[in-house]
Amino acid sequence: MQSDIGAYYDLASSELTRHEPELSYLARDWPEREVWRTRAKAKVYELLAFDPPEVPLRASTDDQWEMDGLIVEEISYDQPYGPRTEGLFMYPAHRQGPLPAIVALHDHGGFKALGKEKIVDLPKEPEVIREHKEGAYGGRGWATEGARRGYAVLAVDVFLFGSRRVTVGDLSPELLAWYEQSVGVKRELLLKGDRTSRKWVEAYNHFAGHHEHLMAKTLFTAGTTWPGVFAFEDRRSVDYLLTRPEVDPARIGCGGLSGGGLRTIFLAGLEERIRCAVCVGFMSTFAELLRDGCRRHTWMLYVPYLARYLDLPDLIALRAPLPLMVQYDEDDELYTLKGQQDAHARIEAIYQKMGAADRYSGRFYLGPHKFDLKMQADAFAWFDRWLKEDE
Repeated sequence: MQSDIGAYYDLASSELTRHEPELSYLARDWPEREVWRTRAKAKVYELLAFDPPEVPLRASTDDQWEMDGLIVEEISYDQPYGPRTEGLFMYPAHRQGPLPAIVALHDHGGFKALGKEKIVDLPKEPEVIREHKEGAYGGRGWATEGARRGYAVLAVDVFLFGSRRVTVGDLSPELLAWYEQSVGVKRELLLKGDRTSRKWVEAYNHFAGHHEHLMAKTLFTAGTTWPGVFAFEDRRSVDYLLTRPEVDPARIGCGGLSGGGLRTIFLAGLEERIRCAVCVGFMSTFAELLRDGCRRHTWMLYVPYLARYLDLPDLIALRAPLPLMVQYDEDDELYTLKGQQDAHARIEAIYQKMGAADRYSGRFYLGPHKFDLKMQADAFAWFDRWLKEDE
C-alpha cells in the first residue's frame, strides 16, 4: 500500500513501534496511580514547552443583552501575548445559585476568520456561519443550546482564530506578495476588504490555511509548540470561569468537535478542574495516522516526541477516572475506522484497569465528520449525569 512519504513509511512505522508509549497507564502496573499521573503530566508539559509569564486576566464585560431567556455577555481578557481574547459568556436569565459550567471549544474547520461564532447562536449571523453550522452541527449553535439547558457556557476565540487571528497588515509585503503569486491569496482584498463579507472571510481562511505551516515552524524554531499555546489558553478559560459568581467551581466540563475535540484532549487530559469532558470527532491512534492521515490534520496536532511517551488516547485518559465521553463518526474522513476503534479500546482498557468502566463512554455514530443533534443530545445527557446529578 502506498503512503504519503513513499518508501520511508517503514522508517516512520518502525520508529513508532520501537518506542512503545512508556508512560501509558497500560505500559505496566503502576503501584501509585497519582505518582504515574504526576509523572506523565510533567512529561507532557515538558514536551509542550510553553510557560509564558503570569499576567492578570483584567477581564471585562464589554456588552450584554438578553436573548431567548438567556443572558449573553461579550467578554474579553488578556493573554501574556497578542490581542485580548474575546468571547461570549451565556447563562439562563432566571437562575438559582451557582450553575454547572461548560467550556465550549470551537472547531478548526479550515475556518480561522472567526472562532466562537461557529458554535453559538447570534442575531443577524452571516450566511457563511449558518452554512458552517449546517454542515458541522446540525444547524445549531451547540454552546448556546448548553446555556438553554441550564449551564453557564463560555466560548472564546483561541490562538489564531477570530479576535486572536493573525492580522494580515502586520505581515511583510514580501510574504504577502509570495502568497499571492504562489497560492493565489488576494492581498488587496485581505488588507482593504469588508471583514463582514463572505469574500473576505473566504480569502482570509485561504490565507490562514497556507500560513499554518509557517506559524508551526516558527514556534518550533523558538523552542515551543502550537499545542502548548492553545492548551495554555484553554486552561486560562477555566481561570476566567472561576472569577464568575454564576459558576459552581466544582462542576465545570468541556467539549468540542474536531479542532475542539483536539483541544478537549489537552484540556481534559491535563486540567483536573475539568470534572467532565466530551471529545467529538478527534480521536485515533498515532499508528493509524502515519500512512496518509497526517495530511488531513492541522499543524495544531503535533507535539514532538509525544508518541514515545503517550498515544493520543493515553493523553486524554490522563484524566481517568474522571468522567469522559468520546464520540466517533464511523465514516469520518479524517481517521480510519480502525484508528478510532483501537483508540476506543485503549481508553476503555485504561478505565477498566482503574475500576471505573462506568465513567468512560465511547460511542460510534453513522456518517461523516460532525457533531449532529443526536450526538449533542447524548453529550448533554453525559454532562447532566456528571455535572447535575446532585442538584
